[in-house]
Amino acid sequence: MASARSVVLQVLVVAAALAAAPFVLSDPTPLQDFCVADLKAATALDGFACKLPATVVDEDFFSAAIVSGPSTSNPFGANTTRATVSAFPGLNTLGLSIARIDLAPGGLNPPHSHPRGSELVLVLKGEVMVGFTSSANRLYSKVVKENELFVVPRGLQHFQLNVGAGDAVFVAMFDAQSPGLVVPTFSLFATKPAMPMEVLAKTFLMGEDEVDVIKSKFAGF
Repeated sequence: MASARSVVLQVLVVAAALAAAPFVLSDPTPLQDFCVADLKAATALDGFACKLPATVVDEDFFSAAIVSGPSTSNPFGANTTRATVSAFPGLNTLGLSIARIDLAPGGLNPPHSHPRGSELVLVLKGEVMVGFTSSANRLYSKVVKENELFVVPRGLQHFQLNVGAGDAVFVAMFDAQSPGLVVPTFSLFATKPAMPMEVLAKTFLMGEDEVDVIKSKFAGF
């Protein structure tokens, strides 16, 4: 009988964990109609404090942050304009954010990941190769054209490359108000303090002089 009770208890624990999983793996469900971010609040939270409802205005739910794109005159030929809570306070606690990415011909949004959000890509202009790698080191990629979509699962390394003849523009939509951003090249070669030379040399199977050459390319980032 005791063994049977133990099995039942284990099943209940597993069932409870599975039932809670969708909520654990995404932004928490809001407890009110909205929580417009009070960007001036001094209280430190995992997110932003709410403005008093009486001080909320129409403009809090509107943003023109991604109407125009920035210059792509940089080594990657790419630039990103983000509409996150900091620029769009009405997004606070809604589990959403969006970014506009402009790519020059041949421009690359280099491999990166978002540890807290999945990404849905919608191409607005041009042709963009979008790809991600799985934990099994399998590459999934597709050339995405205007008005087509491609989804990148949460936390996986991915990139966007302009393969068209002209400029390209796409928007990236996230199921998190702060999806996070990890760019391996910067995380390895542009850290402060610097990543130990021995770690980099052994990881990439190269000499210290070769590592220095790579590090020098990211010194300005």
